[in-house]
Amino acid sequence: MNAIRTDNLTKSFGNVIAVRNLTLQVAGGELFGLVGSDGAGKTTTMRLLTAILEPSSGDAWVAGHHIVKEAEAIKEHIGYMSQRFGLYADLTVIENLHFYADIYGVSQKERQEKIARLLAFSKLTAFRNRRAGNLSGGMKQKLGLACALIHTPKVLFLDEPTSGVDPVSRREFWRILNELLREQVTIFVSTAYLDEAERFHRLALIHDGELLACGTPEEIKLLMRGAILELRASQPRQAAQVLRQQLSGVSVGLFGDRIHIVTDDPSEQTAAQAQNLLGKAGIELLNIGPIEPGLEDIFISVLGRKADQQPERTP
Repeated sequence: MNAIRTDNLTKSFGNVIAVRNLTLQVAGGELFGLVGSDGAGKTTTMRLLTAILEPSSGDAWVAGHHIVKEAEAIKEHIGYMSQRFGLYADLTVIENLHFYADIYGVSQKERQEKIARLLAFSKLTAFRNRRAGNLSGGMKQKLGLACALIHTPKVLFLDEPTSGVDPVSRREFWRILNELLREQVTIFVSTAYLDEAERFHRLALIHDGELLACGTPEEIKLLMRGAILELRASQPRQAAQVLRQQLSGVSVGLFGDRIHIVTDDPSEQTAAQAQNLLGKAGIELLNIGPIEPGLEDIFISVLGRKADQQPERTP
């Protein structure tokens, strides 16, 4: 049974279409990722599915309830952690948990056991009397998650939960999510971090409010066209600029100090051309060779293919 289903879900703000004809399904107990850059429509999608916004057209069902016709029923079955989750800085960890337990109508009898379990689950027991405003970024995220789980939701929505969190806290957060999956909680996560996409059972790539692709990480990787060369140069930004301007028939992406070239031509031929162009520009080529594609490469490739196939569109 699907925990989430959308059918041509669309949301417009004036002339701006934030979400366009989104159709997807998320199975019960699945860890599903909505992956896209800032402004792709992830937060608007979240707010539609959590019945905070009404769609301009289309339909969606969450936990078996329609997002417009049964909006209040949906809120009883979901947990939602927004990018700026509403923790109260002047309240302690335990006071925040009691506050959200009150909001969700959790009885006094139930909440003591739940709160103790959530504190242990998130490793916040030792910080139960610390004010939320004095917690680290990672601890705030874990407290926000604990508050969203206080009423035992069937479906958990997390809008970029690891944004701005240090790497250690990110790993800890994902550990907690994996433990939740054992309890058959459906988890719908949005992220701009493509390196996190490997963690999902399935994921959807979204850009400008439109679904580009949906499937398992392995299925998404099969969408890659051409071969990928990775090169390192003495001046990576200048090298990427030269290659974008002078190397035809390829796409060029800069990833820190690495440059990825996606090419349909034989990789040896493209490598020789790149080496020649950089040599003429006075940029030292440190190394170059073929690599397996990552999800960043897939995303860029799918975007490029879509741009090639579709004419320019006005809202």
